[in-house]
Amino acid sequence: MALLAEAAIFLTAAVIAVPLFRRLKLGAVLGYLAAGIAVGPWGLGLVAEVDNVMHFAELGVVLLLFVIGLELQPSRLWVLRRSVFGLGSAQVAATAALIAAAAFALGISWQAACVIGFGLAMSSTAFVLQVLAERNQLTARFGRSSFAILLFQDLAVIPLLAIIPLLGPAGSATRTGGNALLSGVIALAVIGAVIVGGRLLLRPVLQVIARTRIQEIFTAAALLVVIGVALLMSGIGLSMSLGAFLAGVLLADSEFRHELEANIEPFKGLLLGLFFISVGMSVDLGLIASRPALVIAGVVGLMLIKALVLYAVGRAANHDAGSARSLAATLAQGGEFAFVLFNLAAANGVMERELVGLLVVVVSLSMAATPLAMALNDALARRLHRTTTAPAFDDIQANEDSSVIIAGFGRVGQIVARILLVRRIGFTALDISAEQVETVRKFGRKVYFGDASRVELLSAARADRARLFVLAIDDVEASIRTAETVRRHFPELRILARARNRFHAYRLMDLGVELIERETLQSSLQLARGVLEQLGVPAWEAERTIERFRMHDAQTLQRQHAVYHDERRLIQTSREAAAELQGLFESDLEDGERAARETFNPSDVR
Repeated sequence: MALLAEAAIFLTAAVIAVPLFRRLKLGAVLGYLAAGIAVGPWGLGLVAEVDNVMHFAELGVVLLLFVIGLELQPSRLWVLRRSVFGLGSAQVAATAALIAAAAFALGISWQAACVIGFGLAMSSTAFVLQVLAERNQLTARFGRSSFAILLFQDLAVIPLLAIIPLLGPAGSATRTGGNALLSGVIALAVIGAVIVGGRLLLRPVLQVIARTRIQEIFTAAALLVVIGVALLMSGIGLSMSLGAFLAGVLLADSEFRHELEANIEPFKGLLLGLFFISVGMSVDLGLIASRPALVIAGVVGLMLIKALVLYAVGRAANHDAGSARSLAATLAQGGEFAFVLFNLAAANGVMERELVGLLVVVVSLSMAATPLAMALNDALARRLHRTTTAPAFDDIQANEDSSVIIAGFGRVGQIVARILLVRRIGFTALDISAEQVETVRKFGRKVYFGDASRVELLSAARADRARLFVLAIDDVEASIRTAETVRRHFPELRILARARNRFHAYRLMDLGVELIERETLQSSLQLARGVLEQLGVPAWEAERTIERFRMHDAQTLQRQHAVYHDERRLIQTSREAAAELQGLFESDLEDGERAARETFNPSDVR
């Protein structure tokens, strides 16, 4: 009964805290940490046995490393090898060396200093990837570099988990007792057996289980694989996480990879959340209250050292100053694997529990400070952009035959440009992203940097002489601003616009833009036509259905444009349009059946 009560407490705290923190754009990890602080000994005191909870919750870390192993296909690692092993190794080595040297200078043993250095060199994979996704920066250059560094950090954790037990008194005694060689041989033999056995046995066994078509049995088998290999590794003195990672890598190229990941994901998410809650429970709020200067110095020192190293690594990898700053602001925090490493070190006698408590507080607060660091970096970037970029656009050399201006040189704008190139039609391409411009120019494409909503940029691009303006900007608000500028200052210039959705199209229509293409409409209609044909509908009939739908949708768009500000009338017209469309198709079916009856001759069957 006590176990159920604690489970209810954890679930209630997570359900309240995580959505709240996500809404505040602080991330789910901080939500779990806050939930743990609230219910733990330093909060409401609802749960007191922190160690018992953490031991159980470590299974979440085991499942996380299994999923990471599933994602690390050899082919993917090969493509990312330079970024992962170049940027990642430089960042981890430099950061660990600086932090370890500082810890050793403060009188900490060299074993504990090494663990602290490597532990604090790690950043939060879950936290950073979530923030970058929310800010749509995963595809930016610093976003790709952040992912590569995080990937190397995840890999680097594996040998660290194996080495830390050897640094403690038990590990030293084993080495001095002459059993180190035997233990190493046994460990290598077991790892080899896991690799060979996994290759030869895992896939056939999973194939047999998959043929039963019993989903819960396949899920049970997936959990058994992870826990079984983890226990085997634990039995020879190695980390359970190492075993889970090996199991994931062995199945990364199998046909069951996605099914395994989908089955494991709910357990991983809940147990990893429980792990973060247990970490939050162990945060010593009394330490913050009693030694605030030490804690603040630790947080500032950690983030400053990591930011300086990351900036230097970014610049060495040919990032511009702004991209290197963004890389530094994004990865300057400590990460969840630091909790794992520090607790493992404490369990093996490498570090004192009091020191672990201080480091847990420092890492947690550094994660909480990351959104603030990123916001400050954004503000600094805007200020530097205003003061150092005197004209806010490139010196445009528009050709006399440039009859088309393309605003936004992403996926859509580049396809339009390629078609114009093969037809030898001149154009001037503009994009507000300096990183995008730099990337495109490497491929020999001529594109100019600048904000297409500024009239002086459009004048420099000779908008007064152009025949067509292709509005391919992805951001809705920037697209609307640009359309307003063109309509106001170059009313004779015809606009062909890309719209993300119907409401974007309505706003463009408000400005008098007539030629609008919604970016997913054509592909969706083509896909629907393919579905009909695969279901046996004749090609001519499928094409007729799609064309009828296209025409009706265009008419509906025009009608709803007049009422889209009124939600009630918009919903009403949507229902009316759906009923009208259904009536049209039912009428077509009735006409087809009537025609079939009229042409039927009973003598044909005799």
